Amino acid sequence: MKVIIFDESHEKDLEEDINNFLENAENIDVIDIKYQVSTSMFSEEQVYCFSAMIIYK
Repeated sequence: MKVIIFDESHEKDLEEDINNFLENAENIDVIDIKYQVSTSMFSEEQVYCFSAMIIYK
């Protein structure tokens, strides 16, 4: 079993990373995908972090 973690500041970038991984991966069996969003404040700016972990064989 293996994992790969993706982390982006925009949800569309995360989507693109995951789709590219799945398109280019050969002979993998995806077991699960965990998705998470977090936010924080930096000065007066709100910062988002979109991440996903793919568990596969």
